[in-house]
Amino acid sequence: MTPVLGIALLTLTLLGPAVAFVPIGGGVSTHVSITGTALLQKVTETCRAVAEAAGQEFEPTGSSPEELVQACLGPKATGEVSGAKFHSALQEIYTQNGLIDRDFANSAPHHFNSEAFLEGRGLITEGMVAIKANIRKENFQAARETLGRVLHTLQDFYSHSNWVELGYTEPYIALIHPDLPLENLADFNTATCSDCASGTCPNSILPNILKEKKLTSGYMGIFSAAKPQGKCSHGGEADLTSTAVPRGGINKDERRSDNEALHNAAVNAATAASLQLLEDIRLAVGDHDFLRMMGIARSSVVCFVIDTTGSMSDDIDEARAVVYEIIDDKKGTQDEPSEYILVPFNDPDFGPMIRTTDPDKMKKEISKLTADGGGDNPEMCLSGLQLALTGSPASSHIYVFTDATAKDIALKDTIVALIRSTKSTVSFFITGNIKRRRRSLTAASFNDYKDLALASGGQAIQVSKSQLPEATDVILDTSTSALVTVLQRARNPGKQEIFPFMLEESLKNITIYITGTSVTFTLTNPAGVSQSHTEASGKLGTIQTVGNLRRIRLNADKLTGTWQININSNQPYTLKVTGQSTITFIYDFVESFKGPHPGYAILSGRPQTGQPATLMLSVMGRKGPSSITVGEVGLATVSGPDAVSNGTITDIGNGDILVTVDAVPDGEFVVVLIGTDKESNSKFQRQSTTQMSVSKVNIQAIVDSSVEPGKAFKLPFSVMTQGPGGQYLISSRNDREFPMSYPKSLDLTTGQYTNANLTITPPANTSSGTDVTLTLEAQSSSGIDSNYAVLRFSVVTKITDFIQPLCEVVSLQADDCPQDVSQCKLFHWELSANLTDGNGTGIERISLRQGNGTLSYTSLSSPVIQANYNASCCSQIVEFIAIDKVGNVGKCYHSIIPSASPPALTLSLWLCLLVSAFVIRT
Repeated sequence: MTPVLGIALLTLTLLGPAVAFVPIGGGVSTHVSITGTALLQKVTETCRAVAEAAGQEFEPTGSSPEELVQACLGPKATGEVSGAKFHSALQEIYTQNGLIDRDFANSAPHHFNSEAFLEGRGLITEGMVAIKANIRKENFQAARETLGRVLHTLQDFYSHSNWVELGYTEPYIALIHPDLPLENLADFNTATCSDCASGTCPNSILPNILKEKKLTSGYMGIFSAAKPQGKCSHGGEADLTSTAVPRGGINKDERRSDNEALHNAAVNAATAASLQLLEDIRLAVGDHDFLRMMGIARSSVVCFVIDTTGSMSDDIDEARAVVYEIIDDKKGTQDEPSEYILVPFNDPDFGPMIRTTDPDKMKKEISKLTADGGGDNPEMCLSGLQLALTGSPASSHIYVFTDATAKDIALKDTIVALIRSTKSTVSFFITGNIKRRRRSLTAASFNDYKDLALASGGQAIQVSKSQLPEATDVILDTSTSALVTVLQRARNPGKQEIFPFMLEESLKNITIYITGTSVTFTLTNPAGVSQSHTEASGKLGTIQTVGNLRRIRLNADKLTGTWQININSNQPYTLKVTGQSTITFIYDFVESFKGPHPGYAILSGRPQTGQPATLMLSVMGRKGPSSITVGEVGLATVSGPDAVSNGTITDIGNGDILVTVDAVPDGEFVVVLIGTDKESNSKFQRQSTTQMSVSKVNIQAIVDSSVEPGKAFKLPFSVMTQGPGGQYLISSRNDREFPMSYPKSLDLTTGQYTNANLTITPPANTSSGTDVTLTLEAQSSSGIDSNYAVLRFSVVTKITDFIQPLCEVVSLQADDCPQDVSQCKLFHWELSANLTDGNGTGIERISLRQGNGTLSYTSLSSPVIQANYNASCCSQIVEFIAIDKVGNVGKCYHSIIPSASPPALTLSLWLCLLVSAFVIRT
């Protein structure tokens, strides 16, 4: 069988043939380098446009992503700026781009192989519709994933077709404009290539094909050598058709001595085409949301999940006060949150999730919360948390306020899977009766919240309602930019132990948290100066004690080097050391795969037992990856004996490293990184927050398309175990509560995949662009072992409107503008135009792209919208765009700059030229 493969891919340079632009490495152009070049250029253009529109300078201090983010978010704002979100966004796009080579290696449309031009363009069209719909619904992760896949297919056109052999240097615009015809395609029965016995001929396209400008692409056969008579092959060892006459191949995936010029031309065209597609998306969604999709946003996100039952009045008041304080105190700084999320819950209701970038709206929404209802004690806490985890950006900090246990405790495993998938941190503020006994072994208790907090790297803080205002300082600490974890450990049962940790010069606002009862401790700095738990304000910092929490804020003049904290307690306790720094890392567990384009795929579940664990890391320094050196990367236990299993490091370049850990720790573990900051020449220590463990069970599944409202979608999946065979229980949940059907159990044979299908049906009234997160779990009947897959897909309404809005100029008054530009300040010019969308969905937005004048227009609900532009004769160019309700973009451009020999144009002739220039289709 062909295994159903996972969710994300990052290809590497490994031995073996390639079926697309080659993967990372080797000093050649790759899908990642092409995509990265286009993304960085388009983000830079967008950031510059936003800065200029605000009257600010855009001056990156360097070329690294970190320095680009700093310049884009505003260098005048105080505070640290982390590039982690931008790096994560880039990696999501890169990995999904590479996924096409693994999961669709034999699909001609995904690679424009075998002359599948219409089908390939159809994939691009479907993807662009989904991307725009996702961004409209603020589902940025889904948009990024689709963008990566679409860019791969688009880029492959230039490597796999004869476009550059035909002499074309510009992109084929019809590929991203489905209303334009694909012209001059070679007929199925038309021979296109001459025989190339050596397989390395410079250009084997037949002369008549070149002369007639016929478009063709190479046929690719992984399992068969059959192809139509006289047709070109893709070429390469993996292509069986390349041995059938006409032999050879026309792909330009790799730069060779015989095809260097064609390879370079294909790379340039693919890069330009990627830029065109990105510009179309940018125009359709606007600069602000385009940058949000790209992860250009402050790292802080405020997400509250709040119990609104009758006993929670005081808690709601305190949550409201904290939100107001965050908004008021951090405005205009880099610590100002980029997003606010609020999820209420009680019993039996939870939600809706409120998500906004507007602080005033967040104030308004949280002010509406009132405490009411909730007859029995347990509440729908985990259902509310599930909404928050699936709706918040990855790596968010989520704060849960409750005084009751979870009624929906059956969701606990789903919550753990979502925590591991999103790498979000969840902290609980518990004001209920801590000593309440568990009613049965299956009933929920407050210990469940402790388990979830520990699994995420968060904290479970237990206080009385009167103490809650003191405890929420934790939220002010962690709702900040560039937050990093230096150390986190847990002990159950508690014992006396010394925990060393390194602090370097870049760390600011260092805070140590200890949760537990009957805890004593002594903190010691590198110079041997100590402070005990009894000293509220000492030589090293200030200590705050509230409920089960000890919060230690180090003094700003802390020493760098190795610190230690000696903790003693016979009760369970947790320890966490955090600070602010732009030196950080992001990571994923990956697995290798074989095939025509071998590489590494990101795991959506737990790594496999009995095998080395492999990680892909991106490391960020203060001035990019070149400003740090990575020394050690390993896996460390959090709750057991302090043991670190170091891995073997392979440097891929640009701050990306591959780490292989042979001896994986038992139980739960985290990632630990030790390196050197070249800026200060000091060692640093960082740790991931999300705990992971291994499993003998493996689930593989893939979502290969968007889903239409009202239509059933079948998701194939496969389950395998390396443990004992037998019956395994299957469970699945989705955050939209869409109806699903799937087998509730599967009989597994050790070492063999068992296939099954899950069917999910979005209701017919589901909004286009809705993002659905689905968790799928397989568990042994004994409950000893389990694993999961977390999948995302989009619900997108099928559209037929691909026609751009049109423009008809009705007047132009520029005669007063003087020929001598030095005299322009005293004169103005005007342009009026009628904008229409014909039989389309209607114009939704009009915006000015170039020009320093004033653009006004009549009601967007009118069939004909009159746009009026008025500007000083010193501002001689105007460009404005009209976007319809499905994201089709029309662009209108006009210049009053006089030519050397200005033609005597009548208004009607100028109008024709303008309308011609306006037809920019999406």
